[in-house]
Amino acid sequence: MADLDKYVSLCEKLRSNKVLHKHMQWIFLVITVTGSLLKEMQLLPDWYFNNKRNVLNVYFVKLAWGWTLWLLLPFISISNFYISKKDPVFVLQRLSSLLVGTVVWYTCTHFFVFIEDLTGACYESESMDVIKMDYSSKLACKKSGLFWRGYDISGHSFLLAYSTLIILEETALMSDLKNISQRPPESVRAIVSVFYIALNVLVVIWIWMFFCTSVYFHDFTHKLCGTSFGILAWYVTYRIWYQKPFSPGLPTRQERKVMPNQRRYLQNSD
Repeated sequence: MADLDKYVSLCEKLRSNKVLHKHMQWIFLVITVTGSLLKEMQLLPDWYFNNKRNVLNVYFVKLAWGWTLWLLLPFISISNFYISKKDPVFVLQRLSSLLVGTVVWYTCTHFFVFIEDLTGACYESESMDVIKMDYSSKLACKKSGLFWRGYDISGHSFLLAYSTLIILEETALMSDLKNISQRPPESVRAIVSVFYIALNVLVVIWIWMFFCTSVYFHDFTHKLCGTSFGILAWYVTYRIWYQKPFSPGLPTRQERKVMPNQRRYLQNSD
């Protein structure tokens, strides 16, 4: 347990940086602009991470929402269970934020596909000399071994930014578990610590792969749109809707308005 506490403290120390804590959304936009400039100027050489078959892209980014959901689900469940004095209703309320996130992910990714189909056309080759009028969707075009060209909003830029911002929001209450009057058993704290560390490792992977996407893939506006959708989805939920009644509510102990139904738990834990 001592080793886990050491790594948890390290994660908390790294996250205590005010720039990272308060301005991560702007950091993503800066990475998008800077990375796109580097891509256009071709200043960085080809290497392992500009190959779409790299291990992080194949086994993590392609399954990004699954990884985010799988690690956040137990973390939110256990941490909020003890912070709320074992109130299952409160836990279910907080878990509903993952349902909202899943709806956002599904809606946005399908909207991106719709836009690409709406604005695109099927070509015989990447040279785009011969257009194939028989195909009206990217899926059908690709299945026939042809080349589709449309407005391809970056799903990676969207999902990596959105997932990172959600993880940072939901794991911000880790320090609360050390201060509540009824601390969870050591075995439970160990489990929560493992998931907390794993989520922070995931954040590092997401930010790194976001940078690689910005530097090596997509056009600038495609990445800017994808990133903006991710930031907007996070902002509308966590900074507007979740601060109101009849919502999943905010993770506790945030540096902003605390919801009435959360205030009593915070007072009991002091």
